[in-house]
Amino acid sequence: MQVRVKICGITRTADALAAVEAGADALGFVFTERSPRHITARQAASIIRHIPPFISRVGLFVDATMDDVALLMSETGIDALQFHGDESPDFCDRFHCTTLKAIRVRNAASLKPIRNYAVSGILLDAHVAGKHGGTGSKFDWSLALEAKRFGKPIILAGGLKPDNVAEAVRSVNPYGIDVSSGVEASPGKKDIAKLRDFIAAAKGASLMR
Repeated sequence: MQVRVKICGITRTADALAAVEAGADALGFVFTERSPRHITARQAASIIRHIPPFISRVGLFVDATMDDVALLMSETGIDALQFHGDESPDFCDRFHCTTLKAIRVRNAASLKPIRNYAVSGILLDAHVAGKHGGTGSKFDWSLALEAKRFGKPIILAGGLKPDNVAEAVRSVNPYGIDVSSGVEASPGKKDIAKLRDFIAAAKGASLMR
């Protein structure tokens, strides 16, 4: 099965359409004001209405309330949720849609909470103190292989770039990969050449597995 590619931190319609044209399977929209890639509901809705069908539209949240998440879903058209904070397994289980729980990986012990989450998939990102993602930091991919033993689809993130994503796909064989800063010209603004190279490298490596 070919690896799924999610381009996160979308803030512009042109970037969203370029990602789709290059072969992205999902686009991510960040709804936490702590992020330099933060987007408002109105901005997200404006972009999402231009996205063709069958492309997943993922909202990223950090310790938001259930009401806030539900409101943003209704206002924007996002159809999947990605939780990057301290959300409990019970909280993540309340939404009747595709849900991803991000785990910040520092060591093998970081993986233990995975068993508690009945989510659609687990996103593994590097642990950086005080940050909830989008740092561009890489973690030990052998831990991603260890995470697969929990039996949940693994989405690999953290420090991925056009020049290392093929190696990541071959080494980990994840269900999906997620990138934000690795294909940017500046926070929230994608470098279209990097974006295209990244997706081509990921998909190419996936076909060669």
